[in-house]
Amino acid sequence: MSEILYNNIELPEVWPPGDMDPDDFQVMRVPYLSKPPKVIDIDVGRQLFVDDFLIEKSEMVPAYHHPVKYTCNPVFLPETPHERGFRGLPPCTLPKCGGIWYDPADALFKMWYMASYTGCMAYATSTDGIHWERPELDVVPGTNLILPEDFRPDSGSVWLDAESPNEAQRFKLFIREPGLDLPGKMFTSPDGIHWSAPRETGPMGDRSTMFRNPFRGKWVHSIREYTAAGQRCRCYREAEDFFRSGVWKKGEPAYWMRADIMDRAVYSEAQLYNLDAVAYESIMLGMFQILQGPPNDVCTKKIEPKLTELSAGYSRDGFHFLRPDRTSFIGARRSPDSWEFGYVESTAGITLIVGDELWFYYSAYGGDPSCTGEGGVNGMYGNGAVGLAKLRRDGMASRRATVPQAFLQTRRVRFSRGVGLFVNANTSGSLLTAECLDEADQPIPGFTQEECLGFRGNSTCAELRWKNTSFAALANRPIKLKFAMPRGDFYSFWAGKNLRGASGGYVAAGGPAYSSHKDI
Repeated sequence: MSEILYNNIELPEVWPPGDMDPDDFQVMRVPYLSKPPKVIDIDVGRQLFVDDFLIEKSEMVPAYHHPVKYTCNPVFLPETPHERGFRGLPPCTLPKCGGIWYDPADALFKMWYMASYTGCMAYATSTDGIHWERPELDVVPGTNLILPEDFRPDSGSVWLDAESPNEAQRFKLFIREPGLDLPGKMFTSPDGIHWSAPRETGPMGDRSTMFRNPFRGKWVHSIREYTAAGQRCRCYREAEDFFRSGVWKKGEPAYWMRADIMDRAVYSEAQLYNLDAVAYESIMLGMFQILQGPPNDVCTKKIEPKLTELSAGYSRDGFHFLRPDRTSFIGARRSPDSWEFGYVESTAGITLIVGDELWFYYSAYGGDPSCTGEGGVNGMYGNGAVGLAKLRRDGMASRRATVPQAFLQTRRVRFSRGVGLFVNANTSGSLLTAECLDEADQPIPGFTQEECLGFRGNSTCAELRWKNTSFAALANRPIKLKFAMPRGDFYSFWAGKNLRGASGGYVAAGGPAYSSHKDI
């Protein structure tokens, strides 16, 4: 029997899908967009306009937005002996093999990162997400290392598992050490510092990572593999149990995806270098690391980083991703004097919610011409540091009104609980209104455009009200929502679970306002 998701998407009976072709360069087909559910349940999270899933018809046009890099980047860079060329390796501090999360238990931002390239695993904390400290730990006395010095990280993920019923396994760690076609190692921890004995995964290529899909209760491995033509691609493995998700034999993980004809390339053919993902509100938000060259031998000889940049993708089932905007979401600055010359990489957790903003931490490399060793110790991997980029909450995409009384009408939606209809919008001085339509697509008395009090302003959380009726009265009734405004950007709507507009959705890597993995 097919699995039905919270939003009423029906998964194929064969899962993961077995019809993905590694020789196909076309854009990934997303089945639930061509055949959406008859009624979309919207109980979980803010409903984002990252695709057409929610939209039946609209005069508002899609607009895509990118985060703005923090003026004082990098916010974290190599300083200690373990970070500045440990064992002759290139200096770096890179959370690409760790993660950055907000831990409400300690009211701290926490970072797990690679100290020196493939050197060792370390840990830092912050009260504000900008200024970071390296606590002295007892794993390697006198240092901030979380694993012994002889453990060399190459890629991986740290996950704060807020849903874990076992406090001793509140943190999850997957790490792959340098080498070809090796197994990874999986750990659990109560505090993110002291880790269990490792368990091995199946074999995989480098730059493999891991994430959790809470909509389906699955741990997912994003596995680096290669096509028959030698192009980097991803394979997929999932399981409900964390350790079981890492059990496979060579060739068992399903082929997943690769770069396609829409991906930009500068120096050589575009390749999919990595894919990280996290649950944000009602979707899985993906960061696609797209390699644009040059080839390894060229960069090794020139001692400079390859060009990889991040592209945003969106999924409602955790497997099929839409990437409508192929300009770089977070890009490099291809200048020899730049700290972010190349290798822009995401980190597990992807984004945090801080006030009205999304904070995206990323790794980038400046290169180190003084480090002339071969292979993994070459300076093309040198001077890696941590940057921060900020974006309006829900701000990856909007529907933009550019004509008088432009409208957006949803497909038939349903909520089971909610005190009001909330929106995230910048109306540019105009008035955003809404009406609710019945089964015959007629305005419901009391919920017409004329009776809507509307919203005028710029807010990431504003309630739309009607004169004499409450949105809560429409609970469990399939309706369509018809929004209208003459200008401005409309980012999301949702059925608020309380008077402050909590969405019940997932909050990615968390933030100071959240005591849970959800907005409750």
